[in-house]
Amino acid sequence: MITKIDMNSAEFMAEFERTQAFSDKVCQQFSLTYTPLHDVKESIQQGLTRNKLIYGKRYCPCFMVIGNTKEEREKAGNRLCPCTPALNEEIPQNGACHCTLFCTPEHAHALAEEEQLKEVSHTHSQGLSKEACEALMHQKEIDADELEALLEARSRGIVRFNLVDTREWMEWAQYRIKGTDYLVPTTSFYDALAQLKGHEKTPTIVYCYSGSRSAYCQRVLKHLGYQTVVNLGNGIMSYNGEIESGE
Repeated sequence: MITKIDMNSAEFMAEFERTQAFSDKVCQQFSLTYTPLHDVKESIQQGLTRNKLIYGKRYCPCFMVIGNTKEEREKAGNRLCPCTPALNEEIPQNGACHCTLFCTPEHAHALAEEEQLKEVSHTHSQGLSKEACEALMHQKEIDADELEALLEARSRGIVRFNLVDTREWMEWAQYRIKGTDYLVPTTSFYDALAQLKGHEKTPTIVYCYSGSRSAYCQRVLKHLGYQTVVNLGNGIMSYNGEIESGE
């Protein structure tokens, strides 16, 4: 049976305020800070509030609460916020708890910078800065908006990289991302790779139709000594920028 909670009720709002005060104390006690992602913070605190109203305890909302009675729930070892795995393992190792509500100051700062970078990349009409470009080129994978922003920045001389299509020749001739520098088909990868000889230190972005073939080529290039190789996640099928065709 699903227990329905009215999030607009006075009861919920009062308990929500107590949950906020509770999580504030957790941050103070363990020298932590909140995630900079406001929506995540609010969602987790609402989940903690809901569990408090239903079960009488603030069980972590990221995990299913096991047990129909209080005794069964205690024996099941349900995660009770702030949970031991988070304090002893997740936060020391990853910088944040499983639900990312509580973070180390360093991790929270990194998350904030990452979100700012995404916002800039996805609204790139004013252009990426050199620092933003460098940050994107240090990622293992970028999305279509980020690639479009990087291509625009490359046209302004802000960043330097090779854009490589790893699909087959017929796919490339039919349509490709405007600004593609090389065609290195996956099926004849090692032979076609001769085109990139001497470019091992030049950052490379690879793409295919969906991102799977290029991810494989990315691993091969890294193994062969190419220093910076970034994959276009979801491939050209997700790209809404300029396209060109022909031999």
